[in-house]
Amino acid sequence: MNPRTTGLAATGVSVRYGTTIAVDDVTLRLAPGDRVAVVGASGSGKSSVLRALLALRAPDAGTVTLDGRPVRPGSARRLRPFRRDVQFVPQDPGASLDPRSTVAAAVSAPLRWLDVPTDRRARTREAVESVGLERSILTARIDRLSGGQKQRVALARAVACRPRYLLADEPVSGLDGGTRDVVLSLLDRLDPATAILLVTHDLAVAARIATRLLVMADGRVVDDGPVTDLLTAPTHPTTRALVAAVPRLDLATPAR
Repeated sequence: MNPRTTGLAATGVSVRYGTTIAVDDVTLRLAPGDRVAVVGASGSGKSSVLRALLALRAPDAGTVTLDGRPVRPGSARRLRPFRRDVQFVPQDPGASLDPRSTVAAAVSAPLRWLDVPTDRRARTREAVESVGLERSILTARIDRLSGGQKQRVALARAVACRPRYLLADEPVSGLDGGTRDVVLSLLDRLDPATAILLVTHDLAVAARIATRLLVMADGRVVDDGPVTDLLTAPTHPTTRALVAAVPRLDLATPAR
């Protein structure tokens, strides 16, 4: 496979909502094993880029590709191979998990929907244990779980398919400090072959997980480079403003 086309990519992508330009000519590529964070203020276009990359929203211009093949929203059956390779961890797991479902049913659902050839029961147990939850939680109902447990279940559901690309939208927003650290540690310990694209407003989270940083403003990527370089010696005004807004940014333990 051509390394220049391998990966999940947006090329010249623009997204509009009526007359509002949410994303303006954005190009980025997530290669196998990459750890990339996309940061920016609210309304900068981060989530709209994510929706385009997830084939949840067709771009108004430009293309999204997986290994060089165009990807657009479509039927669940047509997108099945794409969904096996590209999974999503939402900001609010409570809104994406059926509260009446058991943990086992929630985590195994993508294995069934995507017709993943595996022992579903064994893979479900493996996924739950991989995010630091006890096997006994499999029979618990989602509505009986804490917010941190729900986020871990959402992560287990995403990794159960063993995707090549994991996209996460503010995955620790709203969690308390201890639970936040647990979830970030779980993300950091994922299989190194699994690429991660993390959308966040939190530079400390970006520094913890990512090795590369993309900064967005007004729908455009305005800065792109190694996390440590951009956060210790920012040159673009937007990046400087984001760094200046953080009282203390610990870069002592960079992401792997």
